[in-house]
Amino acid sequence: RRSSSGRAGAPAAAPRRPMGDVKIAGRYRLGKKLGSGSFGDIYLGTNSHTGEEVAIKLESVKSRAPQLLYEAKVYRVLQGGVGVPAVHWYGCEGDYNVMVIDLLGPSLEDLFNVCNRRFSLKTTLMLADQMISRIEFMHAKNIIHRDIKPDNFLVGAGSKSHKVYVIDFGLAKKYRDSKTLEHIAYRENKALTGTARYASVNTHLGVEQSRRDDLEAIGYVLVYFLRGSLPWQGLQARSKRDKYEQILRKKVDTSAEALCRNLPAEFSSYLNYCRGLRFEDRPDYSHLRGLLTDLLARECAHFDCVYDWTDQQPGSRGQTSLVQRPSQHRDAPRQRCEPPRWPHSHTQRETTPQTTTRQATSGSRKPYSYEKQVPSSPMRYEVPKAAAFGFSPLGGLR
Repeated sequence: RRSSSGRAGAPAAAPRRPMGDVKIAGRYRLGKKLGSGSFGDIYLGTNSHTGEEVAIKLESVKSRAPQLLYEAKVYRVLQGGVGVPAVHWYGCEGDYNVMVIDLLGPSLEDLFNVCNRRFSLKTTLMLADQMISRIEFMHAKNIIHRDIKPDNFLVGAGSKSHKVYVIDFGLAKKYRDSKTLEHIAYRENKALTGTARYASVNTHLGVEQSRRDDLEAIGYVLVYFLRGSLPWQGLQARSKRDKYEQILRKKVDTSAEALCRNLPAEFSSYLNYCRGLRFEDRPDYSHLRGLLTDLLARECAHFDCVYDWTDQQPGSRGQTSLVQRPSQHRDAPRQRCEPPRWPHSHTQRETTPQTTTRQATSGSRKPYSYEKQVPSSPMRYEVPKAAAFGFSPLGGLR
């Protein structure tokens, strides 16, 4: 499966030896190809010592934009978080950079297609709670994702098929210093990074991304799940640049209330909250989760992890029976699927000192060495100044 983000890279060429003969780190046997990501290919693997199946990501060392090492570093920072795949091994084998991670089930985009491109309110709300929690954990680790989309959220395999995982950190970025908690500076005229369909208005306007943008993007994903599409899909344009500018205009012209017409008011409240955040603001994750879990309760639905696709077998990523009922799993009793009460379990485990929101200033701050410079691609173009469109950044600094 090729990433729908449009981000292009040099995919890894298939290994020349027969698959069964290729071993990674002396113990991971390379199997069939599962799909293609934005910067490489993903294969099924098997630990020859334990029989455990894993996912193996390959990237050619000759890639013009190698990024697997960077992504492995981000995974290392996030290790131990709920819904973050474990990294089993990273290194170089022959002509390839290799990362071995947990084998997961299908993506939410895959499951969306299985369900005829529409999720029920109950399924959407259960997914929303987990997606917000995954991103909150990333933010607590001082990292923003910057490519929120259904393809980058997967369900687990087997007994973990009720749990949502977040993946693909190739465009992730450190937004504050892990020791001082100093926030990166507010900047404009930035290239669009991520997926235009779900990108925040400020991202389209060329504003440096921060925590607010990840959450606004989740809001668009939720509306996409409920409606089946977004108003800015399918726009006719002469070029990629023209298309992205049309998407921007449509997003700015579409209020949260119009976008969420005939949906519960909580969804427009969610988007208005995210759009109103300032650049350095710490979002109130519990408030956003509470909006949606209260709606779930008001609809008399239970957070039981029985989704629209439960008991179906999409056959994605080489897996079968990925979406069994939670009660079928010996290690996943139904009560574990209940949304946690605040304070959320992530913040109980990872306490982040809070600081007051400051206005970004220029001059004294040094650039962060953690930032990944991603080469130009069809999804990265220079954004004209917002004034050229007659728009102002939402939220901004004040």
